[in-house]
Amino acid sequence: MKVTFLEPFFGGSHRAFAEGWQKYSVNKVELSTMPARFWKWRMRGAALEYAKRAMKSEPPDIWFTSSTLDVAHFKALTGTQSPIITYFHENQASYPAREGEEIAERDIQYIFTDLATALAADRIAFNSKFQLDEFIAGLKVTMRRMPDHRQGWIYDAIMEKASVVHLGVELADIKIAGERPLNRSEGPPVLLWNHRWEYDKNPEALFVALGELIDRGVEFRLILCGERFLNEPPIFSKARERLGDRVIHWGYADSREEYVSLLLQADIAISTSNQENFGISMVEAAYAGAHPIAPERLSYPEVFTEALHGDCLYSNDEELVERLIKLIKEPPSRLTIDFLREHFGRYDWAKRSVALDALVAEVSC
Repeated sequence: MKVTFLEPFFGGSHRAFAEGWQKYSVNKVELSTMPARFWKWRMRGAALEYAKRAMKSEPPDIWFTSSTLDVAHFKALTGTQSPIITYFHENQASYPAREGEEIAERDIQYIFTDLATALAADRIAFNSKFQLDEFIAGLKVTMRRMPDHRQGWIYDAIMEKASVVHLGVELADIKIAGERPLNRSEGPPVLLWNHRWEYDKNPEALFVALGELIDRGVEFRLILCGERFLNEPPIFSKARERLGDRVIHWGYADSREEYVSLLLQADIAISTSNQENFGISMVEAAYAGAHPIAPERLSYPEVFTEALHGDCLYSNDEELVERLIKLIKEPPSRLTIDFLREHFGRYDWAKRSVALDALVAEVSC
């Protein structure tokens, strides 16, 4: 079956998802992409670009899009009869506000773009139940701000066409040689924080916790990697000075090979995020053998199987510090690398592509 995948923001997790499914799908998945920049313009204008492209090509059996594409406009401009599946990596209705930003001040046009896309697509899929639930909740908050005609029917209409399809993660190249216990490195344990350097990943909580470890005389080393931006939070430069020679790596990994090498050095992987709809970076780190420790919120209780909750989830910033100290001094013996790889290996693309292919088959009937 021919599937044309429209991705207006071809970078980061969006790119990894598109290329991963294309690689493992039983369908013929053709990518039609745009550069990963100007996300607001992409949500506003990508439908025009893709309508132009659609006029010059034969329609596929299925259109597959990310929610960065305004499907309502695309459908109106093309008059396409091929079914459209839209995958939500994120949504604007539930995205956390920046510090000091009032919800009432936010530009809600992008929330309504997401709403129109969800209603116009034939099927929609979310990378976690957490995100689907938050999308509905965020829409309700937005609609309550409207003066009248608040359209209560939209929630059932969305739920009737929505599915939760956990995304795939490329794990095949994360190879571990031999049997090794956790905290396998010589010298102080290596802590890993492998997330985007932005406010929603809550780097402040990380650096407060690391500062507490330093104050208590707890020895550690640190790998800090992830996508960086021009307007990164200023706390990064302040923290770098205090961390000193504890830092093994600081900044973006220039290649996949370098990134995997960093994962394989880590003993403990940390998330402090305030926004996470799935958690690719934590899945990768845990599969590489790092003990994952993440907040007991967002998508983590869903993505981490229940067997991992007691050892891997924390409820507040104070517990994060205590968990880190305990893990550094007394790593749990039951969380072997094999145990972690068994639990997080279920997100390998070779397994997850089956669910996406099944969704395509269902919609095409």
